[in-house]
Amino acid sequence: MRRIDALFADYGASHSVRGNLLCHAAGITLIVFGLLSFLARVPIAGVWTASELLIVLAFGFYSALDFPLALAVLGYASILDVAARAAGSWPLGLAAFAAGWVLQGIGHAVYEKNRPAFLRNLVHLLVGPAYLVAEALGIRRATAGVSRRSS
Repeated sequence: MRRIDALFADYGASHSVRGNLLCHAAGITLIVFGLLSFLARVPIAGVWTASELLIVLAFGFYSALDFPLALAVLGYASILDVAARAAGSWPLGLAAFAAGWVLQGIGHAVYEKNRPAFLRNLVHLLVGPAYLVAEALGIRRATAGVSRRSS
């Protein structure tokens, strides 16, 4: 089994209820948008900011696991980066970041009734966005062996 498959299987075991997945789809997107909003305020060189540095570092991590998926996550992150720059508001980013974590908590407390996977393994903080993109694209390995209980 490839490492990405093992990470997705472990992550998926804590994310099998439709309501939790919907909370995570919105929550992860808001968290990433918020994080990129904050980091867009930290200049690196020219037009490049810490948000692009984070995207490049994350792309390297995802590329080591699965290159086609890394490209898809790069597209997702790039869209959110452009949106964060266009919003141009760190208070909006802070609100999005906080709302995203609230949605994550609701997903686990109300629907899944378990603890977030990142409390067991911090790598799941990076697995979440890739899992979300894989689910959105219908990539089979993202859901292999995971049943979708109704919420």
